[in-house]
Amino acid sequence: MNHLYTWGSIMAVVVASVCGDVLTSLAMKRVGDLDEIRRRRGLGGAIAAVTSSGTLWLGVFFMALAFFALLFALSRADVSLVGPASASLTFIGNAAAGKAFLRERVDKRRWLAALFVAGGVALLAA
Repeated sequence: MNHLYTWGSIMAVVVASVCGDVLTSLAMKRVGDLDEIRRRRGLGGAIAAVTSSGTLWLGVFFMALAFFALLFALSRADVSLVGPASASLTFIGNAAAGKAFLRERVDKRRWLAALFVAGGVALLAA
């Protein structure tokens, strides 16, 4: 039962972190080039463009959720498992979510790296 709580909390960290990363990336792609916005409207305009994005705030919410899920996971399991497992699974999740939701080009090297990361997670779990 303890393994279920450990891996469940790690997966909560991963899902929340991937959601936060994807939403933040989507928001910044919608906002556009901040250097160009700063040139046209000044620093205040660039800050306003970023902070007025609801998608960005949703991404920040998910990142905060990931942080608190990480705290919960660390209270249940060793940092030597939670840290590498959550970080590496987030790497894999970001590659898949970038491809699926942001239509990013994920080349063979990244998929191969994700495969090696998955192997490392399997070694951790053993």
